[in-house]
Amino acid sequence: MSNSVERAMRILVELADGPSTISELGRRLDVHRTTSLRLLRTLEEQRFVRRTEDGRFQLGARMATLAAAALTGLDIRGSAARHLRDLGEATGQTVHLGALEGDRIVYLDKVESRHAVRMYSHIGALAPLHATGIGKVILAHLPPAERDALLGPEPFARCTAGTLTDRASLDADLDRILRRGWALDDFEHEEFIHCVAAPVRDAAGRVNAAISVSAPSVVLDREGLLGLTDDLVAAADAIGEELGWRPPRTR
Repeated sequence: MSNSVERAMRILVELADGPSTISELGRRLDVHRTTSLRLLRTLEEQRFVRRTEDGRFQLGARMATLAAAALTGLDIRGSAARHLRDLGEATGQTVHLGALEGDRIVYLDKVESRHAVRMYSHIGALAPLHATGIGKVILAHLPPAERDALLGPEPFARCTAGTLTDRASLDADLDRILRRGWALDDFEHEEFIHCVAAPVRDAAGRVNAAISVSAPSVVLDREGLLGLTDDLVAAADAIGEELGWRPPRTR
């Protein structure tokens, strides 16, 4: 890739975080002011950037058109496939991709465990929101009114002895999920299966899908399962980036 193309792309990435002056861009990208100005003028001519009234530069209309066209063609299952396989290989456990479907979740994809003891879940199966890791992650990120409508009245259906069937217990768990960034299904859906799940964000930052790593307790204990959360969250974030999500950046 030529230096000019690479620098122009880096400018566009920086402007995605908000308007900037030539000096600010040059400092962050370690590019001379003259070079920055030359690239910005070319991008401005092609409507990839525009000047604001105070002289700063921001993304232009053509970038919005390209972004909309790219997002229209995105498929969550296709975008996630490679990351699900990699996560399955790294952990050796069952990996699921699930999404909100009405008042339940639907499994969109699955990578089988390498162990002889496996789960009976299958692509297309539906599962409750309140009793699954994927479901709880999605619930945790929904607006309160939407969450209320999906959950309905208490008590919630009991799947196992560990299912959270009252709102107070579930809300406390959802708060924990938001704080730490992942959910734990502590034998709440199936008696001998536990899992951890992490949110998949779309281009707008919404969470309508999630991925999980599940294992029978005879294969992986709680400590071992929780030890997979870093890989899980990294995979979920990578899928989100494929879908157009941009993680917060610190400067």
